[in-house]
Amino acid sequence: MALARCGRLFTSTRKLYTSSKLNQGYIVLVPEIGEELPEKNPLHHSDGLPKFNQITIENCRAAIAKQTLDFEMGVQAIEKQLEQEVCDDVFVDIIQPIENLGHLMETTWGLSKTLYLGNNTLMPAATYMAIHERARRARSAKFTSKKIHFAIKEELAKNKNRTTEENSVLKKYALEGKLNGLELDEKRKATVMYNLSKLAQERHDFKFKNDISTRQHAQIVSDRTIVRDFPDDLLKATALDPNYHLNGPWKFTLQPHVYMRLMEHCPSRDIRWLLWKANVNRGSVGGVKELATSLHVEEIRFLKNDTAKHLGYHSYVDMSMETKMAGSRQAVDQMLDVLLESAKPAQDEELQLLLEYANERGFKTDCLELWDVPYWRRKQRLSLYNYSEDKLKEYFPLNVVLDGLFQLCENLFNIVIKTRTGVTAWHKDVRYYDVFEPHSSAPVAGFYLDPYARGDDKMRVQNSGWVVGMQSKSQVTDSIPLAALIFNFEPPTAEGQSYLTFEEVKALFQKFGQSLQHLLTRTYYAEVAGSSNVEWDAVEICSNILPHWLFNKDVIESISSHRDSGDKLPAAMFQNLCKAQNHMAGVDLCRELYLSALDLELYSTKDYWLDVVKGLWPKYRSFELHYKYDAHPCSFMQIFTDEWAAAFYSHLWARMIAADVYSAFYEVRDDEQQIRDVGKRFRDTFLALGGSEQCSQIFREFRGRDPSPTALLKSLGIKKCKQEN
Repeated sequence: MALARCGRLFTSTRKLYTSSKLNQGYIVLVPEIGEELPEKNPLHHSDGLPKFNQITIENCRAAIAKQTLDFEMGVQAIEKQLEQEVCDDVFVDIIQPIENLGHLMETTWGLSKTLYLGNNTLMPAATYMAIHERARRARSAKFTSKKIHFAIKEELAKNKNRTTEENSVLKKYALEGKLNGLELDEKRKATVMYNLSKLAQERHDFKFKNDISTRQHAQIVSDRTIVRDFPDDLLKATALDPNYHLNGPWKFTLQPHVYMRLMEHCPSRDIRWLLWKANVNRGSVGGVKELATSLHVEEIRFLKNDTAKHLGYHSYVDMSMETKMAGSRQAVDQMLDVLLESAKPAQDEELQLLLEYANERGFKTDCLELWDVPYWRRKQRLSLYNYSEDKLKEYFPLNVVLDGLFQLCENLFNIVIKTRTGVTAWHKDVRYYDVFEPHSSAPVAGFYLDPYARGDDKMRVQNSGWVVGMQSKSQVTDSIPLAALIFNFEPPTAEGQSYLTFEEVKALFQKFGQSLQHLLTRTYYAEVAGSSNVEWDAVEICSNILPHWLFNKDVIESISSHRDSGDKLPAAMFQNLCKAQNHMAGVDLCRELYLSALDLELYSTKDYWLDVVKGLWPKYRSFELHYKYDAHPCSFMQIFTDEWAAAFYSHLWARMIAADVYSAFYEVRDDEQQIRDVGKRFRDTFLALGGSEQCSQIFREFRGRDPSPTALLKSLGIKKCKQEN
């Protein structure tokens, strides 16, 4: 019956294409290659995998042109049908047809992003951004249709006996429609649309000015004593001629991939001060006036809050909480306060010990400044724990780390990960893996792994890497999840092995954990599969759990093998590694708490941003505020140009939940069967349910209670100062 209804819908869609003069005009513009049959289209092969060796830019452009047009016209056909017929079943008449319509478009979009990140030659930035914007606009059609929105609202009002997943799908559509202004009168909607248009320009200008400010600052250093402690890769990253990186001169910049490492290794306090001042002064009215962003900060805040009020919310923070696991500003503030009670004393103690350490080594000062801490912190950590990424790197060959990671996941989640050969990819270094579960002889998912840096033809990643969901799980379209994991690890040496720093090992575990939520989902609809529809502050939970296992002795032994001897990581080095990870955790946590509180306050009050900073700084930070130089909100890109406005706390919230989840494993650490039982429970909740259920309820199903910050503090080695209420 459902298939018959879908068939009638696609028939009516095809009639719409041929009956509309305007639509015929659009079809003429679609390149011919986009009309190729699926079996001839390298983007969509019969075995479910793209034929990367045949993909061209023209393929992707043509495919996305046709598929986005098909999607938009399909949504219009659904709207027309809603006008003509009573909607008996929104899933048969609306949700399932839209999922069918969007399947190829979403897959082409994911494939294009994979190429963009993995091979700039096959997918240049300009081409991908055009594809991205076209696909994004097309996908929004399902959430900006009044007819679809009110049909779904009407369905929700009936209070039918639906599954939790079905309710989640309907509520997602309803909320998206509301936030797109579909419930506003024309005057208010026009205001919201104007605000969004102006907001896009303000964000663009903010980012443009910050990018220029970041690129403008440079210090040329010729003194070899300044760089004597620099690791080799930092010398190469700063040398004017990387081929002669040992000879100099060196260029010190604010580029994110070198700035913090310069602050850690540069022995000259004057140079560190200049770097710090230039970094925090970006966008300040005290700098280059043409690059000042203070007015953009205030305008972005106003536009977001004004839009929220038109949509029926008290502030932008209140609107943001609609899509968050925390659910309210009060819940977030409670978390911040509980963590601060323990983090602030820890911060003060850590800074005092660091000051004493620096004084003992000839650094005569009564207090440490922000530009001093990274340098002396690195030296203290090396002194206390003999912590050296170069020494640790000798123990972590990529292939051994992968084997240990896969074995851990197979044991915890009852899956099997197998390499498949003969699969085409965007580069010869890329590997492909199938994921099997006991209930199926066929793979339930698959993923590509692109591990190595490749110079200019691969996007350089500053952070830990990327996970791209190339195809989502959907029983409607009978498709299995497909993902790509892309990193920039050091390529193999002449002996054929690539070795990872411990930070890179953590990044690999983190991104693989993130990919598992996409790969192991068991939902019916792609709309709530994997991380889709997962609350923003919960989306990083799965990525933060596997790294906890790196501090398990058995796991660290399974992933380590010394370059020369093949020995496992020695017990003494492992103990020092565990201690070093929590070195000055109080300072780090207080910084994150401050930025989280700053973000929330900026988007809930009308106070000038500098007044907000002055009010919050002493509560969280144990440093003097040099506000004449320090204009850090004017370059706070995550909350003004990225998507983390009124949501920056989400990183910390997800870490809190992940630590609490891992503690369930830790509590039964001596019983292998109980560990597997907890793994199954995690597999059946967080990994399987995706966005089909509220994460607060998923956590309760897994843990049997509400979350607590205690586990996070314990994992950071911070002593809890007060009992929770």
